Amino acid sequence: MSESTARVTKHHGLGNDFLVWIGGDVERGPELAVAWCDRRRGVGADGLLIAGELGDGSWRMVLFNADGSRAEMSGNGIRCFAQAVTDGAPGTYRIITDAGERAVEIRAADDPHTVMASVSMGPVRAGRPSVFWDDVGCHPDRPVAHLDLGNPHTVVGVDDVHALDLVAVGTQVPDVNLEVIEPGPEPDSITMRVHERGAGITEACGTGACASAWAAVQWGLVPASTDEVVVHMPGGDVRVRLNAPAAGEVTLIGPATYVATIDVPV
Repeated sequence: MSESTARVTKHHGLGNDFLVWIGGDVERGPELAVAWCDRRRGVGADGLLIAGELGDGSWRMVLFNADGSRAEMSGNGIRCFAQAVTDGAPGTYRIITDAGERAVEIRAADDPHTVMASVSMGPVRAGRPSVFWDDVGCHPDRPVAHLDLGNPHTVVGVDDVHALDLVAVGTQVPDVNLEVIEPGPEPDSITMRVHERGAGITEACGTGACASAWAAVQWGLVPASTDEVVVHMPGGDVRVRLNAPAAGEVTLIGPATYVATIDVPV
């Protein structure tokens, strides 16, 4: 590898894809995220994850969205990150993010390029509405929840997630991740679509799935006794374990898949 290239690995969590740069230059993160994540002129991804080893078996994760903005946390991204920095070795790992410390447990999957990962996502807290929320004109009968999982989310209950022009609405609230959800089809499940801050429409969102599952229980879209919600997204399904490992917290369970190792210009 020449001095003018960097080696990254590409991974995806249910189609939500990331480039991982171990030992990368955080200062250049915004610039290189824009260049590398471009789907026509670069490698293509929803975000760039920069990994720094902390020396005690734990890792530092810094996330830049495809538009170069820095984000605090990603539930799909952290699974991809854990697969990259551990080569998918089973175990429990400590990862420090801008949203705080997260524990990730990796287990083997049937596909040799895929791992299953459980992430202790921390507490679900009340969040602030987007500063642009009043411009959306949300129907007063629709339930809305503003939640925080280390990053900001607005969850909206709708009758049909496919009937809404999510791009049109999501671009009106660019400072939050916007999820629309409907109940089912199974009693303990919901269906979700997402417009992510800094990336636009993505096939899946891990923190969004957690926020959506939490809201769904509060609204009665799934039975109050449900302790694990299946969240169906365009890219596939995750499970969100409620009040785990402690009351008020959630655990996210889903896959991460290795795609390729690529040398990219710096």
